[in-house]
Amino acid sequence: MRIELSGSTPPADQIADQLRGSISSGQLLPDERLPSVRQLARDLAVAPGTVAKAYRSLEAGGFVTARPGGATRVSPEASPASERVLSAARTLSAECARAELSADDAVRILRAVWGS
Repeated sequence: MRIELSGSTPPADQIADQLRGSISSGQLLPDERLPSVRQLARDLAVAPGTVAKAYRSLEAGGFVTARPGGATRVSPEASPASERVLSAARTLSAECARAELSADDAVRILRAVWGS
């Protein structure tokens, strides 16, 4: 996981977005334990409150469950995207890499054609 502290997106949002992506892509599975707030904050060199904010956002969205004083885990109800969607995403990623486009460029293109 990479966080851009100088970027326009707040670090907590970047953390939540990347974890959402890992859950949706099946990289993190239901009931899988996430790192503690303190551990992830240390790993990413951010304040623990930043990670806690990201975890609260994920919990509000139904992606994770948290127990007071306990572990934060991927929600059993959180499910990865279908294999068809994941395959299309992998194809888009590979094509963008061949065209030397960034992930941000790929997202802009996807948003532009969404619903067309």
